[in-house]
Amino acid sequence: MRNPIVRALVRVLNFILWTRRPKPGRHTARYLAQHASPTPVPPEPTLNSCAWSRPWTGPSAELARSIFRAEEAQLLTPECRERFFATAWAERGYDYPYTASTGVHQVRVRTAAVAA
Repeated sequence: MRNPIVRALVRVLNFILWTRRPKPGRHTARYLAQHASPTPVPPEPTLNSCAWSRPWTGPSAELARSIFRAEEAQLLTPECRERFFATAWAERGYDYPYTASTGVHQVRVRTAAVAA
């Protein structure tokens, strides 16, 4: 009884091992020589990446100061002032986080604390 079981097991193992790898494995020197790896692409910045590890690409402090301290903006209402800031940044090619939906804006409004 043992001989037929051993012969069957040997045949199955030979079949599995014989048909397993027709090509060299991915970690062999021959495979790596045949398939040159592409040049690595730098990863996209994520929320967790350090902002100080790459050069500053935003506006300068002088530009931001000139926009936020403009005399014509100081006389406007808070809503109009936000629109002025958004327009000034857009003219210079920067995105300013301003939502123009009716009744929704980025102006900080005082909120009363709700007592429970």
